Amino acid sequence: MSFVDDIVAESTNLRERAVKVMPGGITRSTLFLAPHPPYAVRGEGAVITDNTGHQVIDCNNNYTSLIHGHAHPAITSAAVKVISEGTAFGLPTDREVVFAELLAERVGLPHWRFCNSGTEAVMMAIRAARAYTGRDLLIRFSDSYHGTSDAVVAPDAAGVPTGTTRDVLVLPQADSAAFKETMASQGSRVAAVLIDLMPNRAGLVPVPQDFAGLVREQTDRHGALMIVDEVITLRLGTDGLAGRYGIRPDLVTAAKIIGGGFPVGAVGGRAEVLEPFNPLGNGSVSWGGTFSANPVTLAAGLEAMRSFNRTQVEALNTAGDELRATLHAAHIPVSGLGSLLRLRHPDLERLWWSLYERNVMVGTNGLIALSTAMNDTHLDNIREAVLAAYQELS
Repeated sequence: MSFVDDIVAESTNLRERAVKVMPGGITRSTLFLAPHPPYAVRGEGAVITDNTGHQVIDCNNNYTSLIHGHAHPAITSAAVKVISEGTAFGLPTDREVVFAELLAERVGLPHWRFCNSGTEAVMMAIRAARAYTGRDLLIRFSDSYHGTSDAVVAPDAAGVPTGTTRDVLVLPQADSAAFKETMASQGSRVAAVLIDLMPNRAGLVPVPQDFAGLVREQTDRHGALMIVDEVITLRLGTDGLAGRYGIRPDLVTAAKIIGGGFPVGAVGGRAEVLEPFNPLGNGSVSWGGTFSANPVTLAAGLEAMRSFNRTQVEALNTAGDELRATLHAAHIPVSGLGSLLRLRHPDLERLWWSLYERNVMVGTNGLIALSTAMNDTHLDNIREAVLAAYQELS
């Protein structure tokens, strides 16, 4: 039997039970690969152990969210302490105040609201933009992933109402001419332009500096808002990727690393832009969320962000840049920036299994997201595994 056959055979019981209660036996589309992925049992630092006992260096890190790897002692301790005091309340807690202060200082946007996922953060940002501007039209760019709400998935996706396309325009990524033409004809209708400055779905290719600047200039000119989706890219600078571009957006969406391994989302913005959410003002937008600003999440997230200071951000980005340069030198097709890398291969499924057999786990799309739990040995092993896998599959 092959390595894949052995893994699948060991998981047969769980897989058979799973397909009886979940479509295809899985509840996250991004985790599926044929014939069926292994099941995680535990994680410690940079390493995951699956249900067969196989151990791998985790380069997926739950799709970039585990910036400090698994079971980080200080994060775990912070979460356990809060759990012992009560996991959720029908009252606000001081942790949301402290966390909003931290994010305001780091990102440079003064007001914040919390929610439960990146998808919800994008939904909230779009609602804020429409409420503030009094306009309906959203512009976004092809091949960028902004979650799973109707406004940000393919207009022809199954289950998406045809009316959604009336208030959403999808333009080619980084096409300056198409963008300027659209803004010239539709600018007075545009509530916001939603952009990811290095979209993972599009292959982690950074948007050109001049195009990012054009979006900022055109939104200002036409009275629209610029929303920067930093759900994945916030890790690339203390003030996110927008800070590295020298751009100050009107709204920012965050999630992933700010939750310390727990479900989280947040929207940051200029005070006047988020004013529609203000119950002391006109309160035109009511947005609840039973578990928004959950104290367990915020305690873990605070510890994670405090432990990811400028020095650690720069060190992790340097490690990613060096790994990417080494792979480039070996003619491995790879893109990205800083601690985020994206392997290119015509058969990503075979690449995933080849790397997994070599004790390295990447995203099913070839994503590598480094964590502070990785040491030089881990990085060396990742490099050697990638080189060996590409040689095997060439």
